[in-house]
Amino acid sequence: MSTRSFGLLVLLAVAVLAGCGGLANASDWPRFRGPNGTGVSDDKNVPLSWEGRDAALWKLPIEGAGNSSPVVSKQRIFLQSATADQRRLLCVELNSGKLLWEKSAPGATARTHQKNTLASGTPAIDGTHVYVTFWDGANVSVAAFDFDGKLAWSRELGGYVSQHGAGMSPMIVGGKVVLLDDQDGSAAVIALSCADGGIAWKSPRPAHRACYSTPFLMERRGKPELVVANTAGFAGYDPESGAELWNWTWSGNKLRTVGSPVAAHGILFISSGDGSGDRSAVAVRLNAKGATAEPELLWENRKLFPYVPSMLTAGDHLYFVNDTGVAACHVASTGKPVWTQRLGGNFTASPILVDGNIYAINEQGHLFVFSAAAEFKQLGESDVSEGVMASPAVADSRLLIRGKSHLFCFGKPNLAAAPTRPEALRAAK
Repeated sequence: MSTRSFGLLVLLAVAVLAGCGGLANASDWPRFRGPNGTGVSDDKNVPLSWEGRDAALWKLPIEGAGNSSPVVSKQRIFLQSATADQRRLLCVELNSGKLLWEKSAPGATARTHQKNTLASGTPAIDGTHVYVTFWDGANVSVAAFDFDGKLAWSRELGGYVSQHGAGMSPMIVGGKVVLLDDQDGSAAVIALSCADGGIAWKSPRPAHRACYSTPFLMERRGKPELVVANTAGFAGYDPESGAELWNWTWSGNKLRTVGSPVAAHGILFISSGDGSGDRSAVAVRLNAKGATAEPELLWENRKLFPYVPSMLTAGDHLYFVNDTGVAACHVASTGKPVWTQRLGGNFTASPILVDGNIYAINEQGHLFVFSAAAEFKQLGESDVSEGVMASPAVADSRLLIRGKSHLFCFGKPNLAAAPTRPEALRAAK
């Protein structure tokens, strides 16, 4: 994606956030994969490497398990965790790593994929409230809390059925909390009112296997469109009414989309897979031959592309790190390979692009940093010494990594904030 195109998407995302009662700061990381779900940040001075686990600005022990990624707004970090009988939302101060408050909802044990958890969804924030999905092991609910931890509302969505467990992440657009409720046998895009949790609209999707991708916004013909991807293919929706504007059917596809879609130059990209090793990635161009033309398949690749990690776009290239640790760069418009590089280890977390550099962390907690360029160039290599499944986040020149036992913050200290290093999880009063 070009710098100009990315800038337009960010401005669009910021503009529509205003309808939820708050405005995200430019340095915020407000949802899964950051501004508009692109995985891209223009933050500066984010560390490329460090020496040893103790190099963290701070680290906070996290009770329970979760693959929920951290999100950030106004110096506050939010993330989820789960124990056998509770689902938790934590609020942490960015500068100090101090746990400010914690809220919980009842839950029970349930079957999940071995790499999934009972708290794998990532919250979304709009500057005044945080919106979170809770899966109690049988049913899914959505709740809204203000930044002081006061419950604004809670909405039950009903049962959730998937052999792998839940893991949906919401996004915010135009005064609405939007999520893809994609299950084994049923699927719908749901929009709830940010104000009271009421259902604004619900649009059914063709259902196959449960998918976990998160929608994003793109602008076409001067208007925002909500782009959704799952096993059935791509579709665009009016974020105000939920009306389907267009769709592209992924003919013959039976694979699951876990990573989220990305876009560049009017082309949409998504990859899919399953546990047997089958893979398929597609590039679909919108309205290539006129304003009313159907979306067009540009290319498809059934090898090497990722199943779980999301991809990235920068300039004319598409980048990814697949599940088995192979990084690659392809020409976005043609799918032609530019380079591949084995990094090592297995990957579940999605890479992010920060100031032109790609940060990718494997399941063993080993971080690789390399240039988003037409030639592979590694810039840094570090370790957090514990497993990592959640995608990292960036805010205010800080790199946030959620490990299996700790939340880590790397970056230069904010001297005015007098940061501390908490050593134990404290319950909110």
